[in-house]
Amino acid sequence: MHECQAAMIMSKLSLFLHLVFLVISTTTFTANVAAAVTTEVLPLLPQDPTPPQQQAAPPPVSFPGEWHLLHTNIGVSAMHMQLLPGDFVLMFDRTDTGPSNISLSPCSTTTVSPNSGAAATTTTTPDCTAHSVLLDLHTNLLHPYPLATNPWCSSGALLPNGTLLQTGGFSSGDRVSRLFSPSTGWVELPSSLAARRWYASDVILPDGRVLVLGGRRQFNFEFFPHNSGDPTSPELTFFPFLEETMELDVENNLYPFLHLLPDGTVFVFANDRAVVFDPYNRAPLRRLPPVPGGVPRNYPSSGSSVLLPLRPENPSHAEVLVCGGAPRGAYHLALRNGTFVAADRTCARISPTVDDDVGYSGETLAWVVEEMPVARVMGDMVLLPTGDVLIVNGAAAGTAGWELGRTPVTTPVMYSPEKMIGERFRSMASTTIPRMYHSSATLDTYGRVLVGGSNPHVGYVFTNVTYPTELSLEAFLPPYMDSKLDGVRPRMVAAPAEVGYGETTAVRFAVVGVSSGEVVGVGEVRVVAVAPAFATHSFGMNQRVVEMAVGRVVEMDVGVFEVEVAAPPTPGVAPPGYYLWFVVHDGVPSSAAWVRMRPLGPGA
Repeated sequence: MHECQAAMIMSKLSLFLHLVFLVISTTTFTANVAAAVTTEVLPLLPQDPTPPQQQAAPPPVSFPGEWHLLHTNIGVSAMHMQLLPGDFVLMFDRTDTGPSNISLSPCSTTTVSPNSGAAATTTTTPDCTAHSVLLDLHTNLLHPYPLATNPWCSSGALLPNGTLLQTGGFSSGDRVSRLFSPSTGWVELPSSLAARRWYASDVILPDGRVLVLGGRRQFNFEFFPHNSGDPTSPELTFFPFLEETMELDVENNLYPFLHLLPDGTVFVFANDRAVVFDPYNRAPLRRLPPVPGGVPRNYPSSGSSVLLPLRPENPSHAEVLVCGGAPRGAYHLALRNGTFVAADRTCARISPTVDDDVGYSGETLAWVVEEMPVARVMGDMVLLPTGDVLIVNGAAAGTAGWELGRTPVTTPVMYSPEKMIGERFRSMASTTIPRMYHSSATLDTYGRVLVGGSNPHVGYVFTNVTYPTELSLEAFLPPYMDSKLDGVRPRMVAAPAEVGYGETTAVRFAVVGVSSGEVVGVGEVRVVAVAPAFATHSFGMNQRVVEMAVGRVVEMDVGVFEVEVAAPPTPGVAPPGYYLWFVVHDGVPSSAAWVRMRPLGPGA
């Protein structure tokens, strides 16, 4: 929570404008992603990690999931994580903790602040280790990438062309934007942010721009790219809600939870309350009531939040779920006298897509509060293709911050939003590895949840501490990956490379347990689009599940079917960019195909 003197990085304006032009105009991701602009059904390359067995499955059993260790040491502690088109996972840490555990050849020149303190001297030294690694899901191989400026506690969003936009950080990186793709590595845009962004959040908008909001002592927002050519559109816009929700000396409103709503407005949650605002007119539309109980849920009290899946029968209706956190005062108690109070065990759910505070069925707008099986702070919430939410990682006491968490929660919880209250939570199989401060989790192409990170220390510390720095990477296999379900598990055969809004397309899939002539009905098949998250600090930015309307299902061959699919209707429902499309048959999802939602407008 300390700051260093920021290093001023100068670059020519022409270079920055050229790079921004490339971001907006590029419509093809150059690493392992199909380039054709078509709605034709195309063959897929990725294969399921375990081929289905050749028999029909018995009725589902109570399988709590299982854990697989993918790597004992990826070289870095995965503070940040992003799934990329082409089936790559980017994981990276801060650059000012000294050498990582993975070599980089040749050495890079990295700007570091050795002690990460207010009086630390910023120096430029050779660094022969990497602070970011790329995992190839097809091979499970890791590739190191050099990272020049410090992305500690930064934010990110996947741009419509499949490039990761990564914003802010600390010291040398606090006003830097970075672009990453496997083919180019990191491309730095020095001084491209109008304000320092440390603990900010990003959300992609319907027009493909990214809203960057908040950060330490930043009660404002800006866009990437800037509207610098429009004199009526200032680079920074004051956002008083962040000033209102800040607590003295502790804040409790960092990494605000941002969710794009189907009407193009943005839901912003900070501390214990939320607003809905119009980012284009820069105007707040309405305030939502505070969550009952007054528990802070943003950093460092660090709960988590997701936008629940959008449904085709009513795509304009949205619900937000916020879970966990730490009681007010917990941070100071842990920091000043080593008292680690119990975390919060509640989840709160609301539908913000209403007018005049009246819900769809006429009820007054209000939060519905539920209790998790266990209290949790610093948990990660991951949307699954079934529409369920996996809550994983975290601690049962203390808060986020160095050495401030206790009692790891190693048992994930599954939340099923369509079930009745009281029946929505199920405990899953436990891991043996604590994942606390600076851990992360994200869905991958196979439907697994990748889990990594955890470093509650200033540097990498592996011995003589209660919770060592964690460099391993695990995969949690949810209940739908039970091998007993292989007889009904669909296998993706073909999907479109790209679709436009509201277009009708087709997806082809196979089910090994279906006999010749056996009918697969429309009611048994769903197709969902999942936007991959930028995961850090208990929040998966931009993750989204959109279920699409399906039409007729036609048998093309023995056990091979084609389903008619209507793409999402608007960019408010599904902003432009790359999505994972899953076929879900009898509640069991396939592996995913990458499908790009084509941006609106000329040059898309």
